[in-house]
Amino acid sequence: MSVRRVIALFGLFALLLAGCDGPAAPTGEPSAAAAPALRPAWQALTLPAPPGGAGRLLLRDVAACAGRWFLVGGVADAAGGTRPAAWTSVDGTTWTVLPVRADSFYGKQNVLSSVACRDGRAAVIGAKVGGAHGYPRVSTWRQVADGALVEVQASFETYGGPKAVNVSRLAAGPAGWLIVGNRSAGAASWVSSPEAAEFALVEGAPGLASDSTGVTWAFDAAATSSGWLAVGGLLPSGRIDRDPAVWSSPDGRSWQRTVLPGGPEYEELQRVVLAGGVPVAVGLRGATFGAWRQEAAGWVAAGAFGRRSTSGVPQVASLVASGDRLFAAVTDGGRYSAWVSTDRGGSWREAAMPLDVAAGADRDVALVAVGDRWWLAVDDGSRSGLWWAPGSGD
Repeated sequence: MSVRRVIALFGLFALLLAGCDGPAAPTGEPSAAAAPALRPAWQALTLPAPPGGAGRLLLRDVAACAGRWFLVGGVADAAGGTRPAAWTSVDGTTWTVLPVRADSFYGKQNVLSSVACRDGRAAVIGAKVGGAHGYPRVSTWRQVADGALVEVQASFETYGGPKAVNVSRLAAGPAGWLIVGNRSAGAASWVSSPEAAEFALVEGAPGLASDSTGVTWAFDAAATSSGWLAVGGLLPSGRIDRDPAVWSSPDGRSWQRTVLPGGPEYEELQRVVLAGGVPVAVGLRGATFGAWRQEAAGWVAAGAFGRRSTSGVPQVASLVASGDRLFAAVTDGGRYSAWVSTDRGGSWREAAMPLDVAAGADRDVALVAVGDRWWLAVDDGSRSGLWWAPGSGD
Protein backbone atom coordinates (compact mmCIF):
# COMPACT_ATOMS: atom_id res chain seq x y z
CA MET A 1 0.00 0.00 0.00
CA SER A 2 1.37 3.46 -0.90
CA VAL A 3 2.29 5.97 1.80
CA ARG A 4 -0.25 8.52 0.52
CA ARG A 5 -2.92 5.83 0.56
CA VAL A 6 -2.08 5.08 4.19
CA ILE A 7 -2.33 8.80 5.01
CA ALA A 8 -5.64 9.07 3.15
CA LEU A 9 -7.00 6.12 5.09
CA PHE A 10 -6.06 7.81 8.37
CA GLY A 11 -8.09 10.83 7.18
CA LEU A 12 -11.01 8.63 6.19
CA PHE A 13 -10.91 6.92 9.60
CA ALA A 14 -11.10 10.32 11.29
CA LEU A 15 -13.95 11.31 8.98
CA LEU A 16 -15.87 8.16 9.87
CA LEU A 17 -15.32 8.84 13.55
CA ALA A 18 -16.86 12.23 12.93
CA GLY A 19 -19.95 10.57 11.52
CA CYS A 20 -19.38 11.85 7.99
CA ASP A 21 -19.57 8.66 5.98
CA GLY A 22 -21.33 10.31 3.08
CA PRO A 23 -21.29 13.69 1.33
CA ALA A 24 -22.98 16.54 3.11
CA ALA A 25 -25.06 19.25 1.53
CA PRO A 26 -22.84 21.77 -0.25
CA THR A 27 -22.62 25.37 0.88
CA GLY A 28 -23.40 26.47 -2.67
CA GLU A 29 -23.03 25.43 -6.27
CA PRO A 30 -19.43 25.18 -7.54
CA SER A 31 -18.40 28.35 -9.32
CA ALA A 32 -17.14 26.33 -12.29
CA ALA A 33 -20.25 24.19 -12.70
CA ALA A 34 -21.27 25.64 -16.06
CA ALA A 35 -17.85 26.67 -17.38
CA PRO A 36 -16.41 24.63 -20.27
CA ALA A 37 -13.25 22.70 -19.47
CA LEU A 38 -9.90 24.24 -20.29
CA ARG A 39 -7.77 22.41 -22.88
CA PRO A 40 -4.09 22.88 -22.02
CA ALA A 41 -1.65 22.10 -24.84
CA TRP A 42 0.05 19.30 -22.92
CA GLN A 43 3.48 18.24 -24.16
CA ALA A 44 5.00 15.00 -22.90
CA LEU A 45 8.49 15.03 -21.40
CA THR A 46 11.02 12.20 -21.28
CA LEU A 47 12.39 10.95 -17.98
CA PRO A 48 15.59 8.89 -18.03
CA ALA A 49 15.51 5.54 -16.25
CA PRO A 50 17.06 5.57 -12.77
CA PRO A 51 19.90 3.12 -12.08
CA GLY A 52 19.18 -0.21 -10.44
CA GLY A 53 17.33 -2.27 -13.00
CA ALA A 54 14.04 -2.17 -14.87
CA GLY A 55 10.80 -1.26 -13.19
CA ARG A 56 7.71 0.93 -13.28
CA LEU A 57 8.23 4.59 -12.41
CA LEU A 58 6.25 5.91 -9.44
CA LEU A 59 5.85 9.71 -9.64
CA ARG A 60 4.71 11.40 -6.44
CA ASP A 61 5.69 15.08 -6.14
CA VAL A 62 7.35 17.95 -7.99
CA ALA A 63 8.78 21.32 -6.92
CA ALA A 64 10.74 24.22 -8.39
CA CYS A 65 12.79 27.13 -7.07
CA ALA A 66 15.68 29.36 -8.11
CA GLY A 67 15.80 28.03 -11.67
CA ARG A 68 15.83 24.36 -10.66
CA TRP A 69 13.09 21.70 -10.90
CA PHE A 70 12.83 18.51 -8.82
CA LEU A 71 10.68 15.43 -9.36
CA VAL A 72 10.57 12.57 -6.84
CA GLY A 73 9.03 9.15 -6.44
CA GLY A 74 10.42 5.68 -6.87
CA VAL A 75 10.71 2.55 -8.98
CA ALA A 76 8.68 -0.63 -8.48
CA ASP A 77 10.16 -3.87 -9.81
CA ALA A 78 8.32 -6.92 -11.08
CA ALA A 79 8.57 -8.64 -7.69
CA GLY A 80 6.88 -5.72 -5.91
CA GLY A 81 10.02 -4.24 -4.41
CA THR A 82 10.56 -0.46 -4.47
CA ARG A 83 13.50 1.93 -4.38
CA PRO A 84 13.70 5.74 -4.24
CA ALA A 85 14.16 7.79 -7.39
CA ALA A 86 14.51 11.49 -8.21
CA TRP A 87 15.12 13.72 -11.21
CA THR A 88 16.16 17.34 -11.71
CA SER A 89 16.10 19.93 -14.50
CA VAL A 90 17.42 23.44 -15.10
CA ASP A 91 14.72 24.36 -17.62
CA GLY A 92 11.76 22.09 -16.86
CA THR A 93 12.17 20.38 -20.24
CA THR A 94 15.31 18.25 -20.14
CA TRP A 95 15.56 16.03 -17.07
CA THR A 96 18.43 14.08 -15.55
CA VAL A 97 18.50 11.45 -12.83
CA LEU A 98 19.41 12.77 -9.39
CA PRO A 99 21.67 10.40 -7.44
CA VAL A 100 19.98 8.96 -4.33
CA ARG A 101 22.11 7.49 -1.56
CA ALA A 102 20.26 5.45 1.06
CA ASP A 103 21.76 4.08 4.26
CA SER A 104 19.01 2.22 6.12
CA PHE A 105 17.12 -0.97 5.28
CA TYR A 106 13.85 0.90 4.74
CA GLY A 107 15.55 3.92 3.18
CA LYS A 108 16.71 1.70 0.33
CA GLN A 109 13.05 0.82 -0.26
CA ASN A 110 11.59 4.33 0.20
CA VAL A 111 9.16 5.89 -2.25
CA LEU A 112 9.78 9.64 -2.07
CA SER A 113 6.44 11.38 -1.49
CA SER A 114 6.99 15.09 -0.71
CA VAL A 115 9.67 17.45 -2.05
CA ALA A 116 10.35 21.11 -1.30
CA CYS A 117 13.24 23.35 -2.31
CA ARG A 118 14.96 26.58 -1.30
CA ASP A 119 17.86 28.35 -3.02
CA GLY A 120 17.93 25.64 -5.69
CA ARG A 121 18.42 22.79 -3.19
CA ALA A 122 15.88 20.11 -2.30
CA ALA A 123 14.79 18.20 0.77
CA VAL A 124 12.45 15.23 0.62
CA ILE A 125 10.22 12.95 2.70
CA GLY A 126 10.07 9.27 1.79
CA ALA A 127 8.68 6.14 3.38
CA LYS A 128 8.21 2.42 3.01
CA VAL A 129 5.40 0.49 4.64
CA GLY A 130 6.88 -2.39 6.62
CA GLY A 131 7.71 -3.93 9.94
CA ALA A 132 5.59 -6.05 12.25
CA HIS A 133 2.71 -3.57 12.31
CA GLY A 134 2.83 -2.46 8.67
CA TYR A 135 3.36 1.24 9.42
CA PRO A 136 5.18 3.67 7.11
CA ARG A 137 8.90 3.77 7.97
CA VAL A 138 9.67 7.43 7.30
CA SER A 139 13.00 8.91 6.21
CA THR A 140 13.97 12.45 5.27
CA TRP A 141 16.52 13.25 2.60
CA ARG A 142 18.71 16.29 1.95
CA GLN A 143 20.69 17.42 -1.07
CA VAL A 144 24.43 17.67 -0.51
CA ALA A 145 27.21 19.54 -2.31
CA ASP A 146 27.63 17.00 -5.14
CA GLY A 147 23.88 17.21 -5.90
CA ALA A 148 22.91 13.81 -4.51
CA LEU A 149 20.00 13.18 -2.17
CA VAL A 150 21.28 11.47 0.98
CA GLU A 151 19.21 9.84 3.70
CA VAL A 152 19.15 11.65 7.04
CA GLN A 153 19.60 9.42 10.06
CA ALA A 154 16.93 9.75 12.75
CA SER A 155 15.74 7.76 15.72
CA PHE A 156 12.69 5.57 15.10
CA GLU A 157 10.45 7.61 17.41
CA THR A 158 11.18 10.87 15.58
CA TYR A 159 8.55 9.90 13.01
CA GLY A 160 7.29 6.55 14.35
CA GLY A 161 6.82 4.92 17.72
CA PRO A 162 3.70 4.45 19.87
CA LYS A 163 2.59 8.08 19.46
CA ALA A 164 2.88 8.15 15.66
CA VAL A 165 -0.11 8.82 13.41
CA ASN A 166 1.26 10.19 10.13
CA VAL A 167 3.87 12.44 8.51
CA SER A 168 2.23 14.63 5.88
CA ARG A 169 4.00 17.42 3.96
CA LEU A 170 7.35 19.20 3.79
CA ALA A 171 7.68 22.97 3.28
CA ALA A 172 10.70 25.20 2.65
CA GLY A 173 11.24 28.75 3.89
CA PRO A 174 13.94 31.36 4.47
CA ALA A 175 14.73 29.98 7.94
CA GLY A 176 14.85 26.31 6.92
CA TRP A 177 12.37 23.46 6.62
CA LEU A 178 9.10 22.42 8.26
CA ILE A 179 7.20 19.14 8.22
CA VAL A 180 3.63 18.90 9.46
CA GLY A 181 1.74 15.79 10.43
CA ASN A 182 -0.05 14.25 13.36
CA ARG A 183 0.71 12.39 16.58
CA SER A 184 -1.59 10.86 19.17
CA ALA A 185 -1.68 14.28 20.86
CA GLY A 186 -2.98 15.92 17.67
CA ALA A 187 -1.31 18.09 15.04
CA ALA A 188 2.50 18.22 15.21
CA SER A 189 5.48 19.76 13.46
CA TRP A 190 9.08 18.89 12.77
CA VAL A 191 11.59 21.74 12.39
CA SER A 192 15.00 21.83 10.73
CA SER A 193 17.77 24.33 9.97
CA PRO A 194 18.68 25.26 6.37
CA GLU A 195 20.92 22.19 6.11
CA ALA A 196 17.95 19.80 6.65
CA ALA A 197 20.42 17.55 8.49
CA GLU A 198 18.14 16.91 11.46
CA PHE A 199 14.45 17.46 12.21
CA ALA A 200 13.26 18.17 15.76
CA LEU A 201 9.80 16.85 16.65
CA VAL A 202 7.36 19.33 18.22
CA GLU A 203 4.39 17.44 19.67
CA GLY A 204 1.85 18.44 22.26
CA ALA A 205 2.49 22.14 21.48
CA PRO A 206 -0.19 24.45 22.96
CA GLY A 207 -2.45 25.76 20.24
CA LEU A 208 -1.26 23.20 17.69
CA ALA A 209 -2.10 19.96 19.48
CA SER A 210 -5.53 18.75 20.53
CA ASP A 211 -6.98 20.22 23.73
CA SER A 212 -10.28 20.71 25.53
CA THR A 213 -11.71 22.63 22.56
CA GLY A 214 -11.28 19.74 20.15
CA VAL A 215 -9.10 17.33 18.19
CA THR A 216 -6.68 18.84 15.66
CA TRP A 217 -5.34 17.47 12.38
CA ALA A 218 -2.65 19.13 10.18
CA PHE A 219 -2.25 18.52 6.45
CA ASP A 220 0.12 21.08 4.92
CA ALA A 221 2.25 24.18 5.56
CA ALA A 222 3.82 27.10 3.74
CA ALA A 223 6.40 29.74 4.56
CA THR A 224 5.20 33.34 5.00
CA SER A 225 6.95 36.65 5.60
CA SER A 226 6.45 36.18 9.35
CA GLY A 227 7.31 32.49 9.68
CA TRP A 228 5.11 29.48 8.96
CA LEU A 229 1.44 28.85 8.22
CA ALA A 230 -0.08 25.38 8.70
CA VAL A 231 -3.56 24.24 7.70
CA GLY A 232 -5.91 21.44 8.64
CA GLY A 233 -9.02 21.01 10.72
CA LEU A 234 -10.47 20.93 14.22
CA LEU A 235 -13.11 18.49 15.42
CA PRO A 236 -14.77 20.54 18.20
CA SER A 237 -15.71 18.80 21.41
CA GLY A 238 -19.30 17.60 21.25
CA ARG A 239 -19.47 17.94 17.44
CA ILE A 240 -19.38 15.34 14.68
CA ASP A 241 -17.87 17.43 11.85
CA ARG A 242 -14.56 19.21 11.41
CA ASP A 243 -14.15 22.95 10.99
CA PRO A 244 -11.27 24.41 8.94
CA ALA A 245 -8.29 25.56 11.00
CA VAL A 246 -5.04 27.43 10.40
CA TRP A 247 -1.99 27.86 12.61
CA SER A 248 0.71 30.54 12.48
CA SER A 249 4.19 30.32 13.97
CA PRO A 250 7.33 32.45 13.88
CA ASP A 251 9.61 29.40 14.28
CA GLY A 252 7.66 26.16 13.81
CA ARG A 253 7.69 25.50 17.57
CA SER A 254 5.19 27.92 19.13
CA TRP A 255 1.82 28.10 17.41
CA GLN A 256 -1.33 30.22 17.40
CA ARG A 257 -4.55 28.59 16.22
CA THR A 258 -7.38 30.20 14.27
CA VAL A 259 -10.54 28.20 13.65
CA LEU A 260 -12.42 29.45 10.61
CA PRO A 261 -16.20 29.76 10.73
CA GLY A 262 -17.66 26.38 9.83
CA GLY A 263 -21.07 25.21 8.77
CA PRO A 264 -22.97 22.01 9.51
CA GLU A 265 -21.01 20.16 6.80
CA TYR A 266 -17.55 18.58 7.03
CA GLU A 267 -14.83 21.14 6.24
CA GLU A 268 -11.04 21.03 6.39
CA LEU A 269 -8.04 22.64 4.67
CA GLN A 270 -5.73 20.15 2.97
CA ARG A 271 -3.26 22.28 0.98
CA VAL A 272 -2.00 25.87 1.26
CA VAL A 273 0.11 28.15 -0.97
CA LEU A 274 0.82 31.86 -1.38
CA ALA A 275 -0.80 33.33 -4.50
CA GLY A 276 0.60 36.75 -5.21
CA GLY A 277 1.76 36.86 -1.59
CA VAL A 278 -1.74 36.01 -0.28
CA PRO A 279 -2.28 32.70 1.56
CA VAL A 280 -4.91 30.53 -0.13
CA ALA A 281 -5.95 27.09 1.14
CA VAL A 282 -8.04 24.42 -0.57
CA GLY A 283 -9.84 21.52 1.07
CA LEU A 284 -13.15 19.76 1.59
CA ARG A 285 -16.31 21.84 1.89
CA GLY A 286 -19.30 19.61 2.33
CA ALA A 287 -19.99 17.82 -0.95
CA THR A 288 -17.54 20.03 -2.86
CA PHE A 289 -13.97 21.25 -2.73
CA GLY A 290 -13.52 24.85 -1.64
CA ALA A 291 -10.93 27.60 -1.34
CA TRP A 292 -10.32 29.92 1.59
CA ARG A 293 -8.27 33.13 1.31
CA GLN A 294 -6.61 35.26 3.96
CA GLU A 295 -7.60 38.92 3.62
CA ALA A 296 -6.94 41.99 5.74
CA ALA A 297 -9.96 41.30 7.93
CA GLY A 298 -9.22 37.58 8.25
CA TRP A 299 -9.87 34.34 6.40
CA VAL A 300 -12.87 34.23 4.05
CA ALA A 301 -14.46 31.43 2.04
CA ALA A 302 -13.72 31.75 -1.69
CA GLY A 303 -14.97 29.69 -4.63
CA ALA A 304 -16.13 26.06 -4.57
CA PHE A 305 -15.53 23.50 -7.31
CA GLY A 306 -16.02 19.85 -8.15
CA ARG A 307 -18.10 17.31 -6.29
CA ARG A 308 -17.14 14.49 -3.97
CA SER A 309 -18.02 10.96 -4.95
CA THR A 310 -20.27 8.91 -2.68
CA SER A 311 -17.47 6.33 -2.43
CA GLY A 312 -13.71 6.46 -2.03
CA VAL A 313 -11.52 8.96 -0.19
CA PRO A 314 -11.80 12.57 -1.48
CA GLN A 315 -8.67 14.65 -1.11
CA VAL A 316 -6.66 17.53 -2.54
CA ALA A 317 -3.62 15.88 -4.08
CA SER A 318 -1.72 19.03 -5.07
CA LEU A 319 -2.00 22.83 -4.98
CA VAL A 320 0.48 25.29 -6.49
CA ALA A 321 0.52 28.96 -7.43
CA SER A 322 2.16 31.21 -9.99
CA GLY A 323 1.34 34.85 -9.43
CA ASP A 324 -2.40 35.10 -8.81
CA ARG A 325 -3.09 31.81 -10.61
CA LEU A 326 -3.78 28.59 -8.73
CA PHE A 327 -3.56 25.04 -10.02
CA ALA A 328 -5.14 22.22 -8.04
CA ALA A 329 -5.33 18.46 -8.51
CA VAL A 330 -8.03 16.65 -6.54
CA THR A 331 -9.63 13.25 -6.37
CA ASP A 332 -13.35 13.08 -5.69
CA GLY A 333 -12.98 9.48 -4.53
CA GLY A 334 -13.64 8.12 -8.01
CA ARG A 335 -11.23 9.95 -10.32
CA TYR A 336 -8.59 12.66 -10.36
CA SER A 337 -9.15 16.05 -11.96
CA ALA A 338 -7.19 19.28 -12.42
CA TRP A 339 -8.57 22.77 -11.79
CA VAL A 340 -7.38 26.32 -12.47
CA SER A 341 -8.21 29.63 -10.79
CA THR A 342 -6.99 32.97 -12.14
CA ASP A 343 -8.35 35.06 -9.23
CA ARG A 344 -6.77 33.56 -6.09
CA GLY A 345 -9.45 30.93 -5.65
CA GLY A 346 -12.53 33.04 -6.34
CA SER A 347 -13.59 30.98 -9.35
CA TRP A 348 -12.41 27.68 -10.85
CA ARG A 349 -12.43 25.84 -14.17
CA GLU A 350 -11.60 22.23 -14.76
CA ALA A 351 -8.61 21.55 -17.02
CA ALA A 352 -8.45 18.41 -19.13
CA MET A 353 -5.58 16.11 -18.16
CA PRO A 354 -3.53 14.09 -20.68
CA LEU A 355 -4.50 10.85 -18.91
CA ASP A 356 -7.70 9.74 -17.22
CA VAL A 357 -6.71 8.67 -13.71
CA ALA A 358 -9.08 6.65 -11.55
CA ALA A 359 -8.71 6.94 -7.80
CA GLY A 360 -7.05 4.04 -6.04
CA ALA A 361 -3.89 2.72 -4.45
CA ASP A 362 -0.52 3.67 -5.98
CA ARG A 363 -2.01 6.45 -8.10
CA ASP A 364 -1.23 10.12 -7.87
CA VAL A 365 -1.23 13.52 -9.58
CA ALA A 366 1.18 16.35 -8.68
CA LEU A 367 1.63 19.88 -10.03
CA VAL A 368 4.14 22.70 -10.15
CA ALA A 369 3.93 26.09 -11.88
CA VAL A 370 6.67 28.55 -12.84
CA GLY A 371 5.94 31.79 -14.69
CA ASP A 372 3.43 31.12 -17.44
CA ARG A 373 4.07 27.35 -17.55
CA TRP A 374 2.84 24.46 -15.44
CA TRP A 375 3.77 20.82 -15.10
CA LEU A 376 1.68 17.73 -14.36
CA ALA A 377 3.13 14.47 -13.02
CA VAL A 378 0.71 11.56 -13.29
CA ASP A 379 0.77 7.96 -12.05
CA ASP A 380 -2.37 6.04 -13.05
CA GLY A 381 -1.36 2.80 -11.35
CA SER A 382 0.08 1.19 -14.47
CA ARG A 383 2.19 3.95 -16.04
CA SER A 384 3.62 7.33 -15.12
CA GLY A 385 4.39 10.44 -17.12
CA LEU A 386 5.33 14.11 -16.91
CA TRP A 387 3.80 16.84 -19.07
CA TRP A 388 4.06 20.61 -19.30
CA ALA A 389 1.75 23.20 -20.82
CA PRO A 390 1.88 26.95 -21.45
CA GLY A 391 -0.64 29.14 -19.65
CA SER A 392 -3.85 27.58 -18.38
CA GLY A 393 -5.35 26.38 -21.65
CA ASP A 394 -7.78 29.21 -22.43
